[in-house]
Amino acid sequence: MLSSNKKANNRLLVGAGIVALTMSCLLSSSIAHAQQPAVAPAAATEIAQPALFDAIASRAKLLAKREYKPIQANIPEALANMDYDQYRSIRFRPEASLWHNESLFELQLFHPGFLYREPVTLHMATDGPDAFVQFKQEYFNYDGPAAPLAGVAPNNIGFAGFRIHYPLNSNEYKDEFVVFQGASYFRMVGPGLAYGLSARGLAIDTAEPKGEEFPVFREFWLVKPGPTDTRMVMYALLDSPSITGAYRFEIIPGAPTEMAVEARLFARTDILKVGIAPLTSMYMWGENHTRFVDDFRPEVHDSDGLLMAASNGEWIWRPISNHRQLRVSSMMDENPRGFGLLQRDRDFDHYMDMEARYEKRPSMWIMPEGNWGKGRAELVEIPSDSETNDNIVAYWVPAKAMKAGSSATYKYRLRAMDDHVTENTAAKVIRTRIGWGANPGQANPPPPSKRKFVIDFRGGELDNLSTDAPLVAEMQKSAGTVSELTVRQLPDGRTWRASFKLDPEGDKVADMRLFLKLRDQRLSEVWSYVWYPDAI
Repeated sequence: MLSSNKKANNRLLVGAGIVALTMSCLLSSSIAHAQQPAVAPAAATEIAQPALFDAIASRAKLLAKREYKPIQANIPEALANMDYDQYRSIRFRPEASLWHNESLFELQLFHPGFLYREPVTLHMATDGPDAFVQFKQEYFNYDGPAAPLAGVAPNNIGFAGFRIHYPLNSNEYKDEFVVFQGASYFRMVGPGLAYGLSARGLAIDTAEPKGEEFPVFREFWLVKPGPTDTRMVMYALLDSPSITGAYRFEIIPGAPTEMAVEARLFARTDILKVGIAPLTSMYMWGENHTRFVDDFRPEVHDSDGLLMAASNGEWIWRPISNHRQLRVSSMMDENPRGFGLLQRDRDFDHYMDMEARYEKRPSMWIMPEGNWGKGRAELVEIPSDSETNDNIVAYWVPAKAMKAGSSATYKYRLRAMDDHVTENTAAKVIRTRIGWGANPGQANPPPPSKRKFVIDFRGGELDNLSTDAPLVAEMQKSAGTVSELTVRQLPDGRTWRASFKLDPEGDKVADMRLFLKLRDQRLSEVWSYVWYPDAI
C-alpha cells in the first residue's frame, strides 16, 4: 500500500533532462553483512545512548576505506515488473504493525517491488543478538490485481521501507506521520497536514554536469519506545560510491513535528559538492509565473519559496520559479541560523484542487546546531512539465570540500509545519507578481524585456502603521536599471506593496534584494529574486 496518493509517492527527481531514480538499498542481513564488520549488540540501558550509534559510525568509517560494492538484489521478476495499480493493492495489515498495542508508536512495512526493488534491512535494537525483521507474507493482503503476487516473495527479501504511526490528530487513531522509503528519502508531517516535499539524508553533486549521486540508507536500527514515550529514536547506515555515514534520528511528533538529526559522514573519494540537510520539492507554476498555463488551477506547487535565517539577523525570502533551463542560485553565509522550503500560501482558493490539496502541504525548516562554518544555501530549480516530478532541491553546501579519508559531523533539527516559522517576527513576503513594464495605453510602449515587479508584505510591525507612515523600500541589484520604486498600503489596511520596473542589462542576470524600512528601522524580511533574461 502506498503511504499517500499516487502523485506524492511516484515522484521522480528531474535533472538536466534526465529522470534519475536511485533506490539502491540492502537486500538482507545475511547477504549484505558478508565481509562487513558487525555491529555489536548494545546493553538494554545503552540502546538509545551513544554506544549503538558509535558502533554504527565505526562500521561506516571502515566501509569508507573499502571499495563501494552495490547490493546485488535478487527480487523476483513478477515483483520487479508489477505496475502501480498492483503495488497499491498490496496492503499492510495494521494488526501486524511492529509494537502494535505496546506503544504510542507503531511501525508498518512497505512491500518490495515496483520502483522499490532493492529493499532495506531493519534491525530490532535489543540487548539480545543482532536480529533483523523477517519478511512474512502474512504481513500483507494481496487484493484485486495484486492477488497473483501472493506467495511470490521469498522470506529473505526484506522491505522497501517503513512508515511510523502515532496519535497525532486524535487519541482514537494513530496517524501515519513519517515515511522512510527509497534511497535516503523521508517525509514527515504535523497535525492537519498532508505529505508533500521530502527530506533526504544527503545530496551528492546535485545539478553538476557529471550527474547526481544518490546515497541510500541500507540499514536501520529501530529502538522500541516505551508504552507512554512521546519520542522515538532510530539509527541508519548510509552508503554510496563516494561516502558513508551513520545517522541518528530522534522523532518528536507534535505541533509542529520535529526530528533531531545527527549525521557522521566519512568520504570514500574526493567529492565535488556535498549537500547537507537536503529538501526536495515540486513547483510547477504560481503567482510569479510569467508564461501561459492551460489549466483551471491558479497555482500548482508543494513549496513556493526558500527562506533563510542568516547569521547577521536577516530573514531572506527567495520565491521559487519553474524556469526554461536548469538554474542554480546560492546565498552565502557562515553558521546560518536556519533555512528551509516553505509552502507559504495556505489559501485553497489559490489552488482550487480538491484532490491534491496543495494548501495542506507542509513546510520544512532546518535549524543547524553547532558550528557549520562557511558555506552557502543552494537552490536548484529544474525545468519540469509535470507535477509528478520533483524539480526543486535546497541544501547547505559547506565551503570546505570533503576529500577522500576525511570526516564531518552535522547536527540539526528538522521541523514540519504550516508556513509559520516562530522565530521570524519580521513582516513577510506574501506574494510576488511580475508582468510587462508598459503602462496602459502608453503611446510608445517599452520592449517586453522591461518588467514590473509587485511584492506584497504583511505582518510584524506593519500591522501597527498608519496609511501615511513614511515607509520606503531599500533595494540592491546586480544589473539592470530600476525605476518607479514605490511603497503604498493596499485597501485591506494590512498589506503594504513595493513595486518597481526593471530594464534588464542585455543578457545579464539581475540578482535583486529589497526590504521595507521606516526611517532607519528595518521592518520586513528581505525579498530576494534572480531575474533571467529568458524568463519571458
